Amino acid sequence: MEFTAGKLNKFLFFKLPSAFFCGVRVKKIDLEHCIVTVKHRWINQNPFNSMYFAVQAMAAELSTGALVMYHIKRSNRKISMLVANNKGNFTKKATGRIVFTCKDGHLIEDAVKRTIETGEGQTFWMKSIGMNEKGEQVSEMDFEWSIRVK
Repeated sequence: MEFTAGKLNKFLFFKLPSAFFCGVRVKKIDLEHCIVTVKHRWINQNPFNSMYFAVQAMAAELSTGALVMYHIKRSNRKISMLVANNKGNFTKKATGRIVFTCKDGHLIEDAVKRTIETGEGQTFWMKSIGMNEKGEQVSEMDFEWSIRVK
């Protein structure tokens, strides 16, 4: 089975329905990058007329986690994955369509190889940047992923 944005969005519907109903969608994924979007709407707003921080976190986490899933699938091994830590900075109100981009695919390939070779768990940090339609950064989220061969 090919790993595509459409199949990830179907996965969201069945496995992460809260993200799906809030409007989180994968737009593009390849070995190095993942792009996820979410539009500010009534269902995902906070009392201050912007996007609720947790919705931004869902979209940002998906942009990193989908890359981890992609590399695990390519390894043809059973590898578990878990968010161990996260950090977030919010610099501007999130309104309109927000695009979260992670460009850290290169970090995963090395960690997958090491966990397969050693059998030991590996951790690594990945960053996702959220930009509004004007090209302004609204948030920056970092996720520490932990992977280990099952």
